[in-house]
This record gives sequence, structure tokens and C-alpha cells, in this order.
Amino acid sequence: MRADRLLQMLLLLQNRGRMTAPELAAELEVSVRTVYRDAEALAASGVPLLAERGPEGGYRLMEGYRTRLTGLTEAEADSLGLAGTPAAAAELGLGAGLATAQLKLRAALPARLAERTRRVSERFHLDAPAWFRDADPVPHLGRVAEAVWEQRTLRVHYRRWRGEVHRGLQPLGLVLKGGIWYLVARSADGGGGSGEGDGDGAVRTYRVSRILAAGGPGERFERPADFGLAAYWEGASRRLEDARYRGEAHLRVSPRALRMLPVQFGSAGARAAAEAGEPEADGWVRVVLPVESTPVAVSDLLRLGTDAEVLGPGGLREAVADAVGELARRYGRSTGEGT
Repeated sequence: MRADRLLQMLLLLQNRGRMTAPELAAELEVSVRTVYRDAEALAASGVPLLAERGPEGGYRLMEGYRTRLTGLTEAEADSLGLAGTPAAAAELGLGAGLATAQLKLRAALPARLAERTRRVSERFHLDAPAWFRDADPVPHLGRVAEAVWEQRTLRVHYRRWRGEVHRGLQPLGLVLKGGIWYLVARSADGGGGSGEGDGDGAVRTYRVSRILAAGGPGERFERPADFGLAAYWEGASRRLEDARYRGEAHLRVSPRALRMLPVQFGSAGARAAAEAGEPEADGWVRVVLPVESTPVAVSDLLRLGTDAEVLGPGGLREAVADAVGELARRYGRSTGEGT
């Protein structure tokens, strides 16, 4: 809305001082021509806005002028909990509210503190998503967030590993993990959505990108009095990690592979590297690495190439040897013609 944009422009000039039209256009995500029109509107409304020409010119407010329009709207207050993750706020439809709320808070601070907040925003930036992975498409995130906020049931068409299902859910919260949105919800019709334990009414985690359709929000429901989103997520993450790793691989790795363990295997690799044995004469060390099923472990361990040797268990060592043998046969040099 234009009124919101005019307020943002006014607060930007109050917080930062002189700004050029292109700078304002970039901040407000509008054209320079729109900035010119908005500046005229502010001046016509009685705001002491000065336009200065020349290479050092731009727009600024008259010395000593400060607006008192720093009260937060409901939408702006809602957005403050996402102040550290503006991209997430934008996905939830709270981006504009967050930008205005931050400007209002800075405008309400004493000049010294306002300058400190500006320096922090200039020098520190949080980018949550992982490298080299596109964000999940989440076309139904807005509908899901609305149901979470209003505490209303949600009817979803959900794609799980064993096929597609329709479920009624009581949404309890949203979690953004590594750039991926997850819905934490309790079944509203006795069914589960994670593919396990259907019918027990337990709280479960749903990947929002797997929601194929969302209807509602429906009727209101009562949240469990003892439910805490952060505590649930911590426990669920721990259970997932415990279930993921079904065994251990005993390895002998080179110094290079030891450095690569945290990069290739995350926290499990970091723990394995930290608990490595003493270096042998050739610099190689022995480590114990948690692994998933044998096929997954073979694929993962081959990424270490010749910098690692699987010592055990015997079945895993044999599986790696079989995979290496097949690769050798596939890429072995042929003596036939045309090679």
C-alpha cells in the first residue's frame, strides 16, 4: 500500500539521513519515478523534506525533524519474531511488515543505539539455507501459516514415501531447518502423516513441500497445554538422528580424509574426527563413523576415495570391495580395437 511505503520512506530518511532517489528506490523496491512521486506526496502532506541537487545531493529531512509514527501494527509486531530471518518472513508474507517494524524500532531508539543497530545489520548477515541446493517449492505455505496462527484445523493432500494420503491436521507450529519448511501437527482424524504409526494421534512432522493441496483453515482447536515447539523439535531431531544411523563403520583414513569428515558427513563426521585415534607412522588414523544402511554407507564412503579404508564390519568391507571391483571392471582399460 502507498501509505505504508510513504512511512517506510520517511523512516529511512530519519534513520539514515540523506539518501539518493536510486538508493530509496532499491530499499523500497520501486522505480526511481515512484520515489519522485512519493517525495512530492510527503512534502505536500507537510513533511519538511528537502531535495538537494548535485553529486552530493539527494533527499533529507529538515534538521531536528523526527516523526512520532513509530507505533507497531499487529502485522509488524507479528513479524518481529522473524527479525533474524528476513527471507523466511517474506515467504510467510511478513516481509513488508518486518521491514517497517525494524525501521520504526530504529526510529524510536536514541541516536547512539540506532547507529549501533545499523552497524550490526551492515556487518552481520544470516543466510540459513545450505549451499548448492534449491529451496523447496512451498506453494501452500501461506495457507499452512494461517492455520498455525489462527489455531484452526487444516485438510491436506500429502505425499509421503508410501503414497499419497488425505489428512485432517491440527497445526501446532512451523520450523525452518536448513532452508526447508516443516509443519508440526497433530492428526485431527486419527491418521498420521509421516508414514509410520498411523492412527495413534501423535504429534508428527510434515515437510511442507510435500503438501499437494491444503483446504481450510477449518474449525478452531485447543492446543495441548504441555506442548512446546522448541522442545518437540529438539526431541524429534534427536530421534531422527538415532534412527538414521543403524551401525558403525570402522575406518582407517588419511589426514586429508580426516579433515573432510565434517564436510562430507556433518555432525557425525565431526564427532568421528574429534574422537580419532593417535596417528600411525604414515599419518593415517582410525575412526569410528556412524552409518546408515549398507547400500547408503557404501555410496557415502566411496566419496572418500583412496583416502579411506574400511576395516569393518566385515559385511560393509565386502560391500565396498564389491563396488570397487565393479568400478574397476567398468573403467578398466580394454585391449580391443577403437580404444
